[in-house]
Amino acid sequence: MSTSIDTFVSVLKRSSLLSAEKVQAVIEECREQGDDYQPRQLADRLVGRGDLTEWQVDKLLKGRHKGFFLGKYKLLKMIGKGGMSSVYLAEHVLMRRQCAIKVLPWKLVADSSFLQRFYREAQLVAQLDHPHIVRAYDIDHEKEGNIDIHFLVMEYVDGRNFFEIVSVEGPMEIRRAVDLIRQGCDGLAYAHQVGLVHRDIKPGNFILDENGRVRLMDLGLARPTDAGEEASLTVAHDEKVLGTADYLAPEQAVDSHTVDPRADIYSLGCTLYFLLTGHPPFNEGTLTQRLLAHQTKEPPRIETKRPDVPDSLAAIIRKLMAKKPDDRYQTADEVGEVLDAWLETHGG
Repeated sequence: MSTSIDTFVSVLKRSSLLSAEKVQAVIEECREQGDDYQPRQLADRLVGRGDLTEWQVDKLLKGRHKGFFLGKYKLLKMIGKGGMSSVYLAEHVLMRRQCAIKVLPWKLVADSSFLQRFYREAQLVAQLDHPHIVRAYDIDHEKEGNIDIHFLVMEYVDGRNFFEIVSVEGPMEIRRAVDLIRQGCDGLAYAHQVGLVHRDIKPGNFILDENGRVRLMDLGLARPTDAGEEASLTVAHDEKVLGTADYLAPEQAVDSHTVDPRADIYSLGCTLYFLLTGHPPFNEGTLTQRLLAHQTKEPPRIETKRPDVPDSLAAIIRKLMAKKPDDRYQTADEVGEVLDAWLETHGG
């Protein structure tokens, strides 16, 4: 063996991803078949056998033997990253059940007030059990060197979110868009009924699973509807605006910790607008300009962007996105009933 293959095998064994016996067995297999087992070739064989993932191999080939495990879970690949967290596809070491793990950035973890509120709100989210909501299984932490790693373990849903679907396929057929939002209402209504406001309703937070069922995910910004300022993550960080600007209710842009479920209703309307047009209601200008537009301007009428949208549906969308909360539909259940009635009278 060359030094390079020796180094790779050493890193692989130190990673604990595979037993030393399994690694040696694959090496012997390569020898017997006369294959060139340089690091890349050996790695490819292990990936082909399902023993490693490409993400793991990429780390190993760079000489990294740490960072593949969190508690009882083995990390398989990164599936998302944002300012508030990194998300990994993982597998329970013993049960072999796949899940998604959201890891908090260490800079946020360093703030004890944020951490307390994160655990409190994560416990609320973990109580949600509904077929249209991605479930949370566990919350835990692990020490790596001098760093505390805190993470939330969630159900992994194999599918595409609304943003991904529209990005690939373009604006949706009208009935399909309405049906998907109708399904999303069920999960949102349940969250509201148990006392949570999502606060980040957008196309990227609805995922369509392989069975055609819509699942609401990422309640990471959710907070109790009866929580005071001391219970709000936004107040802990002096953040007036929390959520995604293109789908943010006018009142949420002013102060996100005072909103009620009707802010989610507004964002739901913006999401339906996106499904039908391929872009949010206000898609031009800077962040500040878009936030201001949600507060002061009427969005372009959807009929001008999508002429085949019936007047009856356009009226529903306008009411969903009314500037004043009192002028909107008041609950997600009410929205679901309205969309049900629309689908019934506009059969395909």
